[in-house]
Amino acid sequence: MQIDIFLYERMTALDAIGPMDVLARLPGAEVTFVGVEAGPVRTETNLGLVADVGIADAPSPDILLVPGGFGQSDLMDHGPLLDWLRACHEQTTWTTSVCTGSLLLAAAGILEGKKATSHWLALDQLPNYGAIPTEERVVFDGKVVTAAGVSSGIDMGLELLARIAGDDLAQIVQLGIEYDPAPPFDAGSPRKAPAAAVEFLRSNSRFVLEGR
Repeated sequence: MQIDIFLYERMTALDAIGPMDVLARLPGAEVTFVGVEAGPVRTETNLGLVADVGIADAPSPDILLVPGGFGQSDLMDHGPLLDWLRACHEQTTWTTSVCTGSLLLAAAGILEGKKATSHWLALDQLPNYGAIPTEERVVFDGKVVTAAGVSSGIDMGLELLARIAGDDLAQIVQLGIEYDPAPPFDAGSPRKAPAAAVEFLRSNSRFVLEGR
C-alpha cells in the first residue's frame, strides 16, 4: 500500500509523523514523503524533514496524507499543488488530513459538500469552500478522512488502520506505541479548557494558525 505524505515549510511535524507511525505498520506499506519539490523542509519548530520526491515525480498513493501547520496558509493558491491533490484524490483509496491540512484539501475542491473537521480555530473557514464543519476529533465522509488538531492524527491513523486491516492489528499497534493518553490537564478542547485560555487563542488565532 503506497502512502504519500505531503511535506512543506512551516508544517506541524506531529501532524505527519503521528499518523505515519501508525499507518506505516500496515502490511506492505510504503511511505513516500512528497514536497512541492524534493529536498529538505523546516517545520514550524525548525525540525528538518526531507521530501523524497517532488509532486511531479510522486508515486500514485493509495493513502494521501496532508498535514497542517503555519505554512498551510502560504499554499492555498498554489496551483500545481492543488492540481496534484485533485489528481491524487481521483485514484486514492483514502484521502486524509490532519489539522489545517483539511483547508488545503478544501482549497482543492475535495471537501465540497462533505463533512470535515480541522483545528478548532480553523473550523469556521471550511464553509468558505463548501465543506460542512463538524466538531469531532476524526471525521469519515466516504473515502475522505479529516482529523482535528495535531494530536488527533494518531487517533485518525488508528481508526483508519482498523478499517483497512481490522481492530486486532489496530489494537496491537496502539499497544506497541503505548498510546494511552492521560494528559496533565483537561484542557484539550475549547469545550473543556479555561475560558481565559480559549479567549487568548481566539484573540491570537492569526499567530496560532499562520505563525505570525
